[in-house]
Amino acid sequence: QVQLVESGGGLVQPGGSLRLSCAASGFTFSTYAMSWYRQAPGKERELVALITSVGSITNYADSVKGRFTISRDNAKKMVFLQMNSLKPEDTAVYYCKVRSNSNDYWGQGTQVTVSS
Repeated sequence: QVQLVESGGGLVQPGGSLRLSCAASGFTFSTYAMSWYRQAPGKERELVALITSVGSITNYADSVKGRFTISRDNAKKMVFLQMNSLKPEDTAVYYCKVRSNSNDYWGQGTQVTVSS
């Protein structure tokens, strides 16, 4: 079955960096677009970044453009989110997601806290 496992979250000071990873299994990873979402307390889950199956196209939320970079390694079945110049408003649980056969599959999420 589809499984997504995120890692790499933690506590970081404003201006710092983190790299999130998502390990995928249970589907043909190289043929699916992958995305990162986040959900802050009291807010709806929002799309952060998306990458196409071969990584040729990426899209970002306006709030993270120029600071976050999504990438993937199809050989390792992993997707990454490099987050630089982090701000307190980036604090959230970050999830990776894949849509397969009209179903959305989510990981368990990883907490990112940006605070001094």
